[in-house]
Amino acid sequence: MSYERDETQNTDNLLLPLEELLAAGLHIGTRIKTESMEEYIYRVRPDGLFILNVGKTNERISLAAKFISRFEPSEIIVISSRLYGRTPVQKFCQVIRAIPIVGRFLPGLISNPSQPKHVEPQLVVVTDPRADKQAMEEASIVGIPVVALCDTDNIFSYVDLAIPINNKGRRALAMAYWLLSRQVLRERKEIPVDSDIQLSIDDFETKLKIASHKTDDEI
Repeated sequence: MSYERDETQNTDNLLLPLEELLAAGLHIGTRIKTESMEEYIYRVRPDGLFILNVGKTNERISLAAKFISRFEPSEIIVISSRLYGRTPVQKFCQVIRAIPIVGRFLPGLISNPSQPKHVEPQLVVVTDPRADKQAMEEASIVGIPVVALCDTDNIFSYVDLAIPINNKGRRALAMAYWLLSRQVLRERKEIPVDSDIQLSIDDFETKLKIASHKTDDEI
């Protein structure tokens, strides 16, 4: 699919070449468009899928990395209930030394001090506002900011900083968290601004043999 450059896309100074971002499907949304996401949508394809503006995705990843880098690693929790987000979240947390919470989110984990596994983060990062709604609601109750990967069908309730991106695709999620990992380390000055992290995008990707028996609802 062609993705013509024009001034509305802001495709200068991309974190990776445009072709690599497109190949990962970062820009492929859903057939649902919410009011929250309207400003981040570039166009709609003939098949009804909404296409995200890659330039704006790029800008928000950079902004989110700056924000995340302000927090102590041990104060950050990163959440994914969906299967395809679990490996990316675990690798992201490995790189930036944050705390991963994957799979089912236990009610009260953030908001209830008497919960046996209670955590007290200063920042919450979620992979999908729809699947990770419970965590976002609890973060809001205790006044913790939320960074969220948001697809075209998401709304911004409880979201403080949204990254417009395909948050359902296996490769897209791997690249999203790889880019965030690299940018956070650059912002912390733990690696030079022109350096990559040791792990590859492939390392961040959930392997098909793990996911093949799952239904769409589980991923």
